[in-house]
Amino acid sequence: MFEILCNIRLGNMYVDLYSLTFFALIALMILGLVIQARLRSVFAKYSKVQTVQSKTAAEVAREVLAQNRSNVSVSQIAGTLTDNFNPRSNTVSLSQDVYSSRSVAALAVALHEVGHVMQYQNDYFPIKIRNSILPVARIGSTAAPYIVILGILLSSFNLAAIGVVLYAAVLLFQLATLPVEFNASSRAIDMLTMGGYIRNDEISGAKKVLRMAALTYVVATLSTLVSLLRLVLLVSGSRRRD
Repeated sequence: MFEILCNIRLGNMYVDLYSLTFFALIALMILGLVIQARLRSVFAKYSKVQTVQSKTAAEVAREVLAQNRSNVSVSQIAGTLTDNFNPRSNTVSLSQDVYSSRSVAALAVALHEVGHVMQYQNDYFPIKIRNSILPVARIGSTAAPYIVILGILLSSFNLAAIGVVLYAAVLLFQLATLPVEFNASSRAIDMLTMGGYIRNDEISGAKKVLRMAALTYVVATLSTLVSLLRLVLLVSGSRRRD
């Protein structure tokens, strides 16, 4: 059965599936770098497109939060595209390029983070799922590969399987993250348009920035999926040899 899973026929040649996953990871790594570069390029482009209203991204974020009766604070954080919402500290942190800017890109990013605040405030179901998986995913992201290797070295299939399950939790976490990120972006566009913060001809620019940011999560999820497949093949192969 393992031979069927680990080899696919291409003409007269058999290609090892485990090797293919290696090349898939390389391809996804390159794709990720391309998307990151594209994100920075799109962000830089629409950072030069200033909105007609006089409020900065930080001021708009505070205004929308106040309208929704939220006690979340808005602060500045170092770096580029390091914007985030921390539910523990109840803080939306906006990067230096966003905080004081009035650009289309800055407002889109700021309200994306406010979108996450609204998800918590509205008990958005996917974010509940993501948070419930988070503790196990944190362990899996660091320890799972080592547990698998240790299990193989000790000829302990059960130990190796535990490593696979822990890494599967990382994949589940990232899968749950996708709807969370896309929904936050959708909320951001709605808040921008309904609040009159950007013109109709600026909406496409805001969507492009948020779309490129979301694609980084898609590539990360695909990379985790391929890495999980590699671990499964590795464990299955070691068990067969035993």
